Amino acid sequence: MNMVSSNTSMDTAKHQFLKEFGEFYGYPNAPKNIDDIRATEFKRLDGNVYLDHAGATLYSELQLEAIFKDLTTNVYGNPHSQSSSSLATSDIIEDARHQVLKICNASPKEYKCIFTSGATAALKLVGEAFPWSSQSTFMYTIENHNSVLGIREYALNKGAAALAIDFGEATESDTCKSTTSSIKVSRHPLQKRSDTRLLDEEPTGDTYNLFAFPSECNFSGVRFNLDLIDMIKEDSERVLEGSQHCRGHWMVLLDAAKGCSTDPPDLSKYKADFVAISFYKLFGYPTGLGALIVRNEAAKLLKKTYFSGGVFCQPNVQFFSLSLKGNVINSRKFSGTVAASIADMDFVKRREGIEESFEDGTLSFLNIASIRHGLDILNTLSTLAISRHTSSLARYTRNMLLALRHADGEEVCKIYGLNYLKASYSGLGPVVSFNLKRPDGSWIGYREVEKLASLSGIQLRTGCFCNPGACSKYLGLSHSDLVSNIEAGHVCWDDYDISNGKPTGAVRVSFGYMSTFEDAWKFMNFVVSSFVLLPTNTRHLYPFSSIQPATEGHGTMTEHRLTSIVVYPIKSCAGFRVDSWPLSSTGLLYDREWLLKSMNGEVLTQKKVPEMNYIGTKIDLKSGILHVESPRCKEKLLIELKSDLFAAIEEINVHAQRYEVKAYDNKIDTWFSNAIGRPCYLLRSSSESGVCLNKNKSMGICRDVNTRLNFVNEAQLLLVSEESVSNLNHRLNSITQKGSVGLRVQVDAMRFRPNLVVSGGEPYAEDGWSGLKIGNNHFMSLGGCNRCQMINLNYEGGVVQRSNEPLSTLAAYRRTKGKIVFGILLRYEHYNEAGEEMSSWLQVGQEVYPD
Repeated sequence: MNMVSSNTSMDTAKHQFLKEFGEFYGYPNAPKNIDDIRATEFKRLDGNVYLDHAGATLYSELQLEAIFKDLTTNVYGNPHSQSSSSLATSDIIEDARHQVLKICNASPKEYKCIFTSGATAALKLVGEAFPWSSQSTFMYTIENHNSVLGIREYALNKGAAALAIDFGEATESDTCKSTTSSIKVSRHPLQKRSDTRLLDEEPTGDTYNLFAFPSECNFSGVRFNLDLIDMIKEDSERVLEGSQHCRGHWMVLLDAAKGCSTDPPDLSKYKADFVAISFYKLFGYPTGLGALIVRNEAAKLLKKTYFSGGVFCQPNVQFFSLSLKGNVINSRKFSGTVAASIADMDFVKRREGIEESFEDGTLSFLNIASIRHGLDILNTLSTLAISRHTSSLARYTRNMLLALRHADGEEVCKIYGLNYLKASYSGLGPVVSFNLKRPDGSWIGYREVEKLASLSGIQLRTGCFCNPGACSKYLGLSHSDLVSNIEAGHVCWDDYDISNGKPTGAVRVSFGYMSTFEDAWKFMNFVVSSFVLLPTNTRHLYPFSSIQPATEGHGTMTEHRLTSIVVYPIKSCAGFRVDSWPLSSTGLLYDREWLLKSMNGEVLTQKKVPEMNYIGTKIDLKSGILHVESPRCKEKLLIELKSDLFAAIEEINVHAQRYEVKAYDNKIDTWFSNAIGRPCYLLRSSSESGVCLNKNKSMGICRDVNTRLNFVNEAQLLLVSEESVSNLNHRLNSITQKGSVGLRVQVDAMRFRPNLVVSGGEPYAEDGWSGLKIGNNHFMSLGGCNRCQMINLNYEGGVVQRSNEPLSTLAAYRRTKGKIVFGILLRYEHYNEAGEEMSSWLQVGQEVYPD
């Protein structure tokens, strides 16, 4: 398989692909082939590449049209009634149940379909209703989604044991083998809560245990061998030999939320007791709807506490009588989970049917009516054809990634899950999970890959994908590594992608039924152009990962002067220019001393609330007043700097720093809420310093760990050079923006929200400064400022416009160590040589002396 190169046209590459995978690619026996499907049903993609189908696949536009036509043509009423519209709904629901069972080849005589609010709710239902006892064991594979791991809480709280297992190839000397295949089971430490209080209602008699595993790992794409179901049910004592936690009856829970989209389990062959399904992973819409397929015998063991519902639903139902203290209570059969209840006494009669006894309240019947249009897609294309199509694209992508080499011959990509064990796994699904390496062998952070992919119109997924066990297994992270990362502040979805030289997560691309060769080809070209160091004679074909100084379109001044000072009192709101301004121990006095928070505690920035840019600010030092204005508010807001009208002091965490803050009264909060169009409140830093929360003082989490900081991201001050901005504009002038032929993107220094703007010298000369002096004031350079999509927001004409520029252009020549840098971060050295704290001012026009 040849590496992607710019002189290989897409048509030539596709011809080569079809020679190898043409038998499996597309849908030759369906009414439409893959190209027609994309052209007519996914027009909204418009050149974008969507590669996160394991997270959520895309709905078809024709699918939504069919749903809309259905809902606007038919009348569907609440099924808890006897009206014709209600009966129509009941018919739709029953038909949907049978279609769902059909996906998994499950007989309606043996299995039932219980609708839930999602796959997670289906898994939760099993956990909370399972007949746990102090003798039970919850066993699960180390590769499991958090939604499965959450069942452990129910088991442990009921006194049961929990046990994670993994698989290996068995040798002749291994005694832990199944009767169906040579599988070695590795047991992790047993988990048990010694302080758990046994319930008075603990089941007596038979002990029931639960084994849970996914049909397909959402991290690696490895598909589990469904023979594991029989192995556990029939050979549990052999699997857990030497353990007292193997006794009793074993039941099996299969998480098919990911695997069902391309390889549904055959329940006529593999008798799982519980199977969880998610419909938006199958065909994109609707979200908020899942199903639990449950064996009838297994359903009888589940014990549900809560009840709900209760309206007459069927005609000609029988009455039943109940004598209570001489009174006779007559009731019809009710829907919901309850047949009858009495409000002022402890009495309830539950429904007897399996589905109705577990479906609380009114079903999401319009969503259920919608799934048949998605199921029509699966039936038309066939899950077998979808599996072959998506797997061909995944195999092609794996092959291409494995073939990549840097100029020195070093491998570029590490793919996870390739060395799966044939005994316990059955192959690979349409998921490719990997990490990339630089020529020196160091890892490229997954957030860097995600950021650049987004700029290239490619949507993919990064992190651990809510699968901590698989993440630690494939990345080789020990318990101490995981604890160290957590103590350093690492949580899901943050930017902490490399720790102690190891990735904390991975990059994942996954394919859906509507994915095309062109998607895979564009992704591969993105990887090569962005991360592969090519031989010298071919480097001109691709931008690559390095800082490239410019030598054209600039002056030769060597004198540097301060041309602008900008203060931003409120984080992410507009700043104001001044001719002179005092310095403090936090940088410019009052800079980023205030911030806005949403009512749920989220710090608001222009990334999510662009309207903040229109909030103008200005501080009058003489009067001691902060002036704030907004086009959405008729009156200006005046805030006294020395005002004592604060609420009580509280603590908040911002960018791994702990701050003491004070709040304002409702009048001020209401003004800001009107200004940005959403409820929020204003906070002001009141502490002597922002205390770094990262115990290890890692530069990746808390940049300037030894300095007083207001509400800044990384450092006290940001400096930008006019010559660097000019060079960037020179590069932007050579790029024709997509969809705007003839128009050029131009930016000014304010696009980067600097505190200090300087002129003179060569473009990007500031990169090499270790520090600088302005007047009698000394500043230390902390390196380049890592830029994000916020600089792509353009506010001209009072309308917020989003594009990929200038970040996309900067990414081509301003990347270093995983960051796209522009401008430098500074720390104000506010102590003199004698250790005395200084109080000084900056003045526009002062000469700047770099170190």
